[in-house]
Amino acid sequence: MTSHQTGGLIGAGFGVFFVQANAGALPQAAALPLRLLAIAAFVRLFIALRRSRVPAATVDGAAPRRFGRGYLLVVAAEVAVIAAGLFAINRLLHAPQATVGWIALVVGLHFFGLAALWRMPSLRLLAAAMSACGTAGLVLAAFDCPAAVIAVVAGITPGVLLLGSVWWSVRTAPEPAASPA
Repeated sequence: MTSHQTGGLIGAGFGVFFVQANAGALPQAAALPLRLLAIAAFVRLFIALRRSRVPAATVDGAAPRRFGRGYLLVVAAEVAVIAAGLFAINRLLHAPQATVGWIALVVGLHFFGLAALWRMPSLRLLAAAMSACGTAGLVLAAFDCPAAVIAVVAGITPGVLLLGSVWWSVRTAPEPAASPA
C-alpha cells in the first residue's frame, strides 16, 4: 500500500470508530442506521483506496506522506495530551461527559501538526473542523447538555468529517497515467 492509501485507511478507520463509539448515545432507531452507514462508508472507502494509485506527489502537490519519526512524535504527543486530559476530566473534574469533546479537540489539533509535517495544507480544514467540534462538545458538556447532543456534535460529526475527508482525497486524487496501448 502507498502512504496515501495507508493514511486514508487510518483516517477512515478512526472515522468509523468515532461514529460507532458515539452512536450508542442516540435512540436505537437513529444509532443502528448511523452505524451501518459508517461501516458501509468504510468498506466503500477501503475498496476505493485499494484501487487508487496515487503517484509520489500527494494531492496537494507536496512530498508524499511519511510515517517516520515526525509522524510518531505527533501521534505520541496526541496520545499523551489525550491521556492527561482524560485523567483531569475524569479524576479531577468528575465530568466524564466531556471526554468525547476532549478527544475530538486533540485529534483535530493533531491534524494541524500533520498538515505542517506533510506539507498538506488541505489537512488544516479537517483540523479546524474537528477542533471546533471538540470545543463545542466541551462547551456543551460544561452546560450539562444531554449526552446524545454531545455525542452528535463531538463524536459522530468528527467521524463523518474523517470519512468525508478520506472520500474527498480519493475523489480528488490524480488519475494514474494510462499505459500506452
